[in-house]
Amino acid sequence: MDASTLKLIHILSAILLFGTGLGTAFHGMASNLSKDVRAIAVANRNVVLADWLFTTPTVVLQPVTGIWLALEQGWPLSSGWILATLALYALAGACWLPVVWLQIRMRRMAEEAVAAGTGLPPEYHRCFRLWFALGWPAFAAMVAIVALMVFKPDF
Repeated sequence: MDASTLKLIHILSAILLFGTGLGTAFHGMASNLSKDVRAIAVANRNVVLADWLFTTPTVVLQPVTGIWLALEQGWPLSSGWILATLALYALAGACWLPVVWLQIRMRRMAEEAVAAGTGLPPEYHRCFRLWFALGWPAFAAMVAIVALMVFKPDF
């Protein structure tokens, strides 16, 4: 594969990863703030689906294409900006994995509440707060990764 095609795939997957993360976070947050259990159930179902369809493939593509691109461009994998990028990516992943589990639990609890015609249980709200809290370090890590990819600082 030529370097331009590889770079295109890497950049498009980064956009898709970042965009899906922001979109699902907004959709999940807005529906939860509405306090409408039906809307929350639909949003949770869509957030989980978006993670499987878009986030998961890009989570795999990013390091594969990034390392491949670095090797193609002759950038040493021991470069400070590459090591920082990989560490930040690991941090984002460490936040994302429990978020996926939380989203699946939240989806189930919201669907059960809709089926039973009840409100959301206290456990749902605890999961939501943790989901929200884990999103911030992951988001900050992704912003920093993009900055490192663009500027490639020498450290």
